[in-house]
Amino acid sequence: MADPTAGKPLDLVLFGATGFTGALVADYLAEHAPTGTRWALAGRSAAKLRAVRDRLAAGRPELKDLPLLIADAGDRVSLRELAERTRVVISTVGPYLHHGEPLVAACAEAGCDYVDLTGEPEFVDAMYLKYHARAVQTGARLVHCCGFDSIPSDLGVLYTMRELGAQSGPVRVSGFIRARGTFSGGTLASAMMAMSRPKAMARTAKARRAAEPKQPGRRFGVLAGPPRHDKTAHAWVTPLPVIDNQVVLRSAAALPEYGPDFRYGHFAAARRLPIALSGLAAMAALAVAAQARPLRQAVGKTVKPGQGPDAARRAASWFTLRLRAEAGGRTLITEVSGGDPGYGETAKMLSESALCLAFDDLPKTAGQLTTAAAMGDALIERLTRAGISFRTLTAPPSGSPGPVAGPRR
Repeated sequence: MADPTAGKPLDLVLFGATGFTGALVADYLAEHAPTGTRWALAGRSAAKLRAVRDRLAAGRPELKDLPLLIADAGDRVSLRELAERTRVVISTVGPYLHHGEPLVAACAEAGCDYVDLTGEPEFVDAMYLKYHARAVQTGARLVHCCGFDSIPSDLGVLYTMRELGAQSGPVRVSGFIRARGTFSGGTLASAMMAMSRPKAMARTAKARRAAEPKQPGRRFGVLAGPPRHDKTAHAWVTPLPVIDNQVVLRSAAALPEYGPDFRYGHFAAARRLPIALSGLAAMAALAVAAQARPLRQAVGKTVKPGQGPDAARRAASWFTLRLRAEAGGRTLITEVSGGDPGYGETAKMLSESALCLAFDDLPKTAGQLTTAAAMGDALIERLTRAGISFRTLTAPPSGSPGPVAGPRR
């Protein structure tokens, strides 16, 4: 297949550059995009885009003429023109169930690579059903979940499997996440949107399972269980019903080295049981509130879209994902860690994913893909250079107190 992006005038376009997370991505690209990268800011307000460009150019005068593209999430013509001009699109415009589909459709049609930071399962499944086949035809790579959902778990498991080596028998991997951070209004709106549609989410997931190619002789599943104390995590752990589980299992299905029988479980870790239970209660309360429009609106007023944590709070935030893999009688423990999970590191992960698609020598793939299947080792290397830690730990002795604070640098 000929390269569908050859001859395009731009390497990257950041769509949603005027939002809270979009501005952080713009900052990261301004600092870290390779010299000569042809990139642009896109959004619906020319005035707001100029303000972002002026802010970037104040520190980097070479960006004073950074191209600005006017495009609206509801204007398919403007999105088609955007996708036809660039090799990769970065989208930070959520909730994606409300605003995301037209841009995915435009990229699939134009053969343009696409990354976002959604954690909305229904959106990801719906985009697979509608646009995966067309993206395969045009050569577009559609890679969702390129932020804290779900790069640490997806690439952390890939790193762990590389350390284990190819497996011919059952593999069980548990991921224990501990973090300190806060969220923006856009993140809250996306979470509430996803939780407000349980029946639609279940229908879409069922339709996707029916449409995906079957893999005779291979089995994949989710590890769960009641709240419990785990020696590897050195914490009380509770299952997290988040998209990370689905993303990791899709990578396992795409990559034969995960073996014929693979299961993954994603768990929240807390030092004390009351903290773990209060976290579950908070998630349950949000899920209940999401079912009624007045309650959704009330919750949404606490942090409005476009608002988020300030620089000081982001600097004090961190995450650690400890992974335990059991295969062939061997137990291996690895860890992924970094700074502010929701914003600083998410902006880094999303930006590096786009740069990886634009410039790295990657396997020839197309369609809707996970980060592990599309970029794999190349993205791990990029993120490691950018300060996110992937490391292998020795199995902790029984009764060891283990780490209870933030990531080690």
